[in-house]
Amino acid sequence: MTDGKLQLDLSFLEPFRRYVPLATWVIVIVTILFIPLRVIKYGYLPADDALRHAAKAVSGKSWQEILVLGPAFHFDPNWGWHWLLGKIHLLENWDADTLVVFSVVMLFLIGNGAVVACLKRPEAWLAAFIIVSQVQVSDLTQRYLLGRPFVLTLTATLVVLLVWQRHGSSPPKWWTVLWMTPLIAIAVFLHGVWYLWVLPIAAFFLAQQFRWCFLLAASWIFGTVLGSALTGHPVESIMQAVQLALRSVGMHSTQNTLVSELRPSGGEIFTILLLGGLIVLRQLAKLNAPPLVRHPAFWLVVLGWVLGCETNRFWEDWGLPALAILIAGDLQLFFESRFAADSFQRLALVCGLALTMYASTTNDFNSRWSNHLAWRYITPDNPDLNGWLPEKGGTLYSADMTVFYQTFFKNPTADWRYALGFESTLMTDEDFKVYHNILWNFGDAKAYKPWVDKMRPEDRLVIRG
Repeated sequence: MTDGKLQLDLSFLEPFRRYVPLATWVIVIVTILFIPLRVIKYGYLPADDALRHAAKAVSGKSWQEILVLGPAFHFDPNWGWHWLLGKIHLLENWDADTLVVFSVVMLFLIGNGAVVACLKRPEAWLAAFIIVSQVQVSDLTQRYLLGRPFVLTLTATLVVLLVWQRHGSSPPKWWTVLWMTPLIAIAVFLHGVWYLWVLPIAAFFLAQQFRWCFLLAASWIFGTVLGSALTGHPVESIMQAVQLALRSVGMHSTQNTLVSELRPSGGEIFTILLLGGLIVLRQLAKLNAPPLVRHPAFWLVVLGWVLGCETNRFWEDWGLPALAILIAGDLQLFFESRFAADSFQRLALVCGLALTMYASTTNDFNSRWSNHLAWRYITPDNPDLNGWLPEKGGTLYSADMTVFYQTFFKNPTADWRYALGFESTLMTDEDFKVYHNILWNFGDAKAYKPWVDKMRPEDRLVIRG
């Protein structure tokens, strides 16, 4: 079939033309599978949350037994994810290292696999992923390979956007709630964050997709209630999620003491350039695409960009992936208008995009995948660090979260606690004041004095040079 579209006149290949669509899907799926496997082969480990999630599952302990907690903590904010990893640990006897590898690989496959499954031309996602990753300071590949359950919330959002993109010209049916509700419930149960769904709902509202907005809001309410109920603590999990979010930014008197992801992004100029490029592409190629102002992904990009000027994670976790979806949607229309589904030119394009994506995402530029090989863990079996670890019932003090992540990861069942864990505002008020003062004074040794004064013989203080 030609239909006036670009074709290669290679008659001897004609018998194989019908296999081009299948070959396209195979190439895309294999590419998505091989990327995390290649990155893991470098010895890659995420630097933060994936380590503590795996260690928590292996430890079999509550956070009260692991951290010195303040009055704000009442319930594990990632209960569902820790439950899942804990079950896998018991069934497969996997250690923390294997659980991290599982988290990284599976979440990357779920996140990208769900997106391509919703596209008619899966190569459009490869192209969009390449474009966004190459011009964006915050690499989309690294966000997908962090091994964090936020990928599940992101995936659910992108699936909703893609389903709208495919059927947006016709109003959604009421039974749309029946598939969006369990999708959101799973994300809420495993990720634990429910309130950020306000962003995609607002995006649909701003795009004037009011019926979709209403059904998504209803699904969000039902999904949040269901996902929270699965934890066994429905009210507590909902209330604490908001409380921790407010404390994580509200207790810091200045933004330079926040963790890097919660600091401002300053705005991303490349976003504006890419949106301008999309407008040009639409005009030159005469794409039958909905106007940007009627596209919820566009408004999610805008919301992520604006809110990212205050907190960078709004951009990295919401705006940036939405931008990739927006680009993928337009590129899909462009590819459909230029290449027949069974075109050998399409197959050549897919091969080129697959090779480019694999090469650009798996190269070890600036040791981004292998720098973890230089980590030096504090473990009891290291004779050079004999006596560095706390004794039974002791406390490990540090103003560096990496000390907690790495030490807990390698010592998940150890009988001591950490003054600083994965969120500083979970500390006791007294310890938080010391921690904040240390950061405010750029790690000056005198700022550690309140901790030193109250330390017991079984306690330890770690200051990273």
